[in-house]
Amino acid sequence: MRLWHYKLIPVLPNKMLVSQWRECIAIKRQWEKGTLKHRLVSYVTKYSRLTFVDYVFRVSSEMDKRKIKYKKSYLTEFLDFAGLTTLDMNYVEHNDRYLKQCCYNLQEKYDRGIITEEEWQKIFETCIDIITERNYK
Repeated sequence: MRLWHYKLIPVLPNKMLVSQWRECIAIKRQWEKGTLKHRLVSYVTKYSRLTFVDYVFRVSSEMDKRKIKYKKSYLTEFLDFAGLTTLDMNYVEHNDRYLKQCCYNLQEKYDRGIITEEEWQKIFETCIDIITERNYK
């Protein structure tokens, strides 16, 4: 279970984007039940539910752009979960270090044949652009 760095959402392969959507649903359900204990994602509970829902809407927006079908009725559930309708938040944990960790994790998936060459090139270029951009600021 993992939330990919939000800047990588636009370049995740379709299968991984759909998996991220499913992860978001699972996280919400566990959070509601008070059973969210997974070390890689439990940090979300330190923030408002709105921050999590903003992330979810980034995922759903990307799925819409790619015309990936999903159950949009869940979006209403996420909004109810947050209790608000305006969204624009980021997790502190989604910093440069975590971005690099995600890039390396995705590189390993490419190395193991889980991600295609074309998918990896998009991810790699995005990672390099973001990291290079930050180094020159």
